[in-house]
Amino acid sequence: MNALLRKEMRLSALILTYLFIAFGFMALLPGYPILCGVFFITLGIYQSFQSAREANDIVYTALLPVAKSDVVKGKFQFVIFIELCGFIVMTICTLVRMTILFDSQVYRDNALMNANPFFLGTALILFGLFNVIFVGGFFKTGYKIGNPFILYMVAAFITIGISETLHHIPGLEALNAFGFDEIFLQIILLLSGIIVFLFMTYLAFRKATIDFEKIDL
Repeated sequence: MNALLRKEMRLSALILTYLFIAFGFMALLPGYPILCGVFFITLGIYQSFQSAREANDIVYTALLPVAKSDVVKGKFQFVIFIELCGFIVMTICTLVRMTILFDSQVYRDNALMNANPFFLGTALILFGLFNVIFVGGFFKTGYKIGNPFILYMVAAFITIGISETLHHIPGLEALNAFGFDEIFLQIILLLSGIIVFLFMTYLAFRKATIDFEKIDL
């Protein structure tokens, strides 16, 4: 763990951000759009950005003997750390539903998205959207967070709505597979989500670094 990440975790982050990781357990809720857990995790990250902005954290960090690109890197490392913590929680809950709770009637009767690898892949895409739209948008100015978060929120809920609808379309029922049904397709969908997340996050980081270099603090 490098110094800037430790600084983000100990000085810039709110306790609330860590507590919101627990929204990953929403993957266990039947009859609920479980992808909303991703939104709440990112909402926790947003709260830390808001608090850091009010404390002039970006200016303070930029005054340290580090490059501007390292300031961006520290923020992205913190964001990804929180996202991965939430993703691990969701993965554990998904595995519980795929194994121990495989035959639970309350999940079998659920008309909404099932917790499976497709769900996890979609969760990663939502995290990628957050990194591109909100985190990338923040570094265009170094202080504006309202508009980027609203744009992310719109994109996130459109994505959630589409994801919840897909398995109701004839021929796409396999997206909502239970347990280890359609496991090869499910693994492919998860791997696709991982690739999209990595690609979106890398592009967001590169663009944020360029944008932040142009800002006169």
